[in-house]
Amino acid sequence: MKRRQFIKASMITGAAIGLGSALWLSDDVDHSALTIAAVLAKITELSKQSLITTGVWSLQQVLEHCAQSVEYSMTGYPEHKSEIFKQTLGALAFRAFSSKGVMTHALDEYIPGAPNLSSPLLKEQSKQQAFARLQHSLEQFKQYQGPLAPHFAYGVLSKAEYELAHSMHFYNHLEQIQQI
Repeated sequence: MKRRQFIKASMITGAAIGLGSALWLSDDVDHSALTIAAVLAKITELSKQSLITTGVWSLQQVLEHCAQSVEYSMTGYPEHKSEIFKQTLGALAFRAFSSKGVMTHALDEYIPGAPNLSSPLLKEQSKQQAFARLQHSLEQFKQYQGPLAPHFAYGVLSKAEYELAHSMHFYNHLEQIQQI
């Protein structure tokens, strides 16, 4: 094995052990609020409020990003992490997030290969249009019966796992949305 491959494998193994330990130490969580139905109810509630974001992205960009993720789970993500990443770190990260019922990720990080969220059309989109787009993507997902695409980082997920992932993803982004 070449030195570079050995170092990369060692780093992945070390990170996997750390994530595995976090998973082992985690508590069981009530996932009843982590459903598409709960997210849709939250969207209805939020769409009636005056909101601001505390992050880099506008409210419309956040909602577009969440809608993209839902849609890509049905149509396929434009780019993927390596298979070894998805089968090790990605899978362990998803299990740790699922166990805790909370996802954390960089809230200004694009989905790899997704269209830029700073398009002029998106900036002109109203708050209501942005909420409607996310709501529509979630409704489509609920009714979707076809094969789901592998997640770009977590790999193959079942519909229930994707529902959990989409819910946690949305709630993670809500951390930067506040009522004014």
